[in-house]
Amino acid sequence: MKSIYVTQPFLPPLDEFIPYLEEIWRTHQLSNAGPFHENLEQALCDYLGVKYISLFSNGTLALVTALQTLKITGEVITTPFSFVATTHALWWNGIKPVFVDIEPDYFNIDPTKVESLITPQTTAIMPVHVYGNPCNVQRINEIADAYGLKVIYDACHTFGVTVKGEPVLNFGDLSVMSFHATKAFNTFEGGAIVCHDPATKKRIDNLKNFGFVNETTVVTPGINAKMNEVQASMGLLQLKYIDKAIQKRKEIASNYRDCLKDITGLTFLGDMADVKHCYSYFPVLIDKDIFGKTRDDVYNVLKQNNIFPRRYFYPLISQFPTYRGLESAQPGKMPIAEKITGQVLCLPIFPDLKSADVKTICNLLISITGSI
Repeated sequence: MKSIYVTQPFLPPLDEFIPYLEEIWRTHQLSNAGPFHENLEQALCDYLGVKYISLFSNGTLALVTALQTLKITGEVITTPFSFVATTHALWWNGIKPVFVDIEPDYFNIDPTKVESLITPQTTAIMPVHVYGNPCNVQRINEIADAYGLKVIYDACHTFGVTVKGEPVLNFGDLSVMSFHATKAFNTFEGGAIVCHDPATKKRIDNLKNFGFVNETTVVTPGINAKMNEVQASMGLLQLKYIDKAIQKRKEIASNYRDCLKDITGLTFLGDMADVKHCYSYFPVLIDKDIFGKTRDDVYNVLKQNNIFPRRYFYPLISQFPTYRGLESAQPGKMPIAEKITGQVLCLPIFPDLKSADVKTICNLLISITGSI
């Protein structure tokens, strides 16, 4: 049996990509805000409904730079339920992460528990729109305004996501995106920062290019985080197919729900009301007391059958050795996150996943429990 992985990058037709490469070979411009880079920034602003976007070579450097842009210091309240890059970006900026528990419905940061963690050293909140489901942006904004805090969203799962027609990227002071190969929209590797005014955009662009403002002037100790022309050209081509790709993801998610709805002890997240999703992931929760098997039992059986889901996110970031010494990371501090990390399993979802493969995965899950 062929191997089925949790995701597979969407690649447009090769013959459509070759003309972009031929143009790069003709101009010899590989980096430094070339024409494909500039065209992609504008095209993404138009598609995503945002005012300003700065492209990056990857999402992690975008996170690191976002914190530099707003001159964040001290402590930042964030989630333990994310990919580790979220917290690494804080650490690389000399910032102390303060972990807060997640809410039980969509696994985003729980705003009701944020205020108790704010200290005189707190300068910002960094929530994650987990699996592309928007955080409670209104309540987070209220807390930030009340305490004079900045809000930087890790929006790496939210390509094209809107709430009541408003792009989720327009909330907070900055939003950071990832265009990694595993994401709904990819530029091989890549990322971006979304901001709301030209002055901030200029500062971001300076920071990602060593701090240069012109040929002879460096105004800040920047970094090299520029997206190159090959990445940007892939992004432009991806945009031609992104609506079809997201529609395919939606159909696969619907197939999973239909197939799995009668399995006791296995639950999945519903679509949030008034939200347009991009279906980046399809997480399920395995309750061992009802399902009869642990999440890891299910994970291992699927792997034995050449199906490779992922336990996103396990362990919690706070449980990694590099962070578990922090006071906010101590066992029992975040009971919801500690429960969910032991139950969650993300099933394969990508545009080229066949209906027959979805059925195979579902039949295996059914056979494991024997419940129907």
